[in-house]
Amino acid sequence: MNPFFAQVYDVVGQIPRGKVVSYGQIARMLGRPRAAREVGRAMRCCPENLPWQRVVMADGAVAGGVFSEMRRAILESEGVSFIPDGRVDMTACRWTGDAANGLRPLC
Repeated sequence: MNPFFAQVYDVVGQIPRGKVVSYGQIARMLGRPRAAREVGRAMRCCPENLPWQRVVMADGAVAGGVFSEMRRAILESEGVSFIPDGRVDMTACRWTGDAANGLRPLC
């Protein structure tokens, strides 16, 4: 497995229920601030046992093509709130990492 993908999956596995993180946030947490697209590539191959639905676009948009409605339904069932235009309320639901697990908090 690609070592960067393994790091991405480690972060994704730590995102708590009711919280979301963006592709760019994961890249920054891993010390690769310009690697948001690579995080996206990793997520396309994400193991099924990880909470893949908790990774969204920076503006709170739920990506996923044909799976976007399913992702939204899962997020809603986990308590994630949405703003009127259909995006995740990033102010209320953004996860900033867990310093105890070696992740750098975000600004």
